[in-house]
Amino acid sequence: MATGELNRVEVDPSTLPVGAAVTNSGRVSVAKMHEPHAPSLPFTPVQLATLDEALTLASRTTGLDFSVYLGALGSDSRARAEELHAATPRPTHAVLVAVSPGERVVEVVTGEESHRRLADRGAKLAVMSMVASFKEGDLAGGLISGLRMLTDQAGRAPR
Repeated sequence: MATGELNRVEVDPSTLPVGAAVTNSGRVSVAKMHEPHAPSLPFTPVQLATLDEALTLASRTTGLDFSVYLGALGSDSRARAEELHAATPRPTHAVLVAVSPGERVVEVVTGEESHRRLADRGAKLAVMSMVASFKEGDLAGGLISGLRMLTDQAGRAPR
């Protein structure tokens, strides 16, 4: 056999699996069922690193404990967000941003001390900013800009 020539093997069509056929050229063509890929994560590694940096900076700058929850909150989203907030190590100094993209809900929960430093109006402005980014499909960017706005509203940690 010369270089470039193919060794042709005859295939019995009756031995082929369902969805396979022998083409006119003798090649076997096989159709396979589409298998969806595993669900992708909502953030890339770079976005996760940037989000982590924004959380760390917010906490260091303000002295408050910032955290983000991303997931289903259920029918009583506020109550669930308050449960999550209460489970933080220092709830009085905590600020929780709870986002449920599937339910289109954003909740910001503050503790006693964090509420003194972060007015409802400031939290509402941050939520509006986040929602605007979420509508554009930028979940990470919305969270990061919201955290920055909340940090600015809360100000520096008292010394």
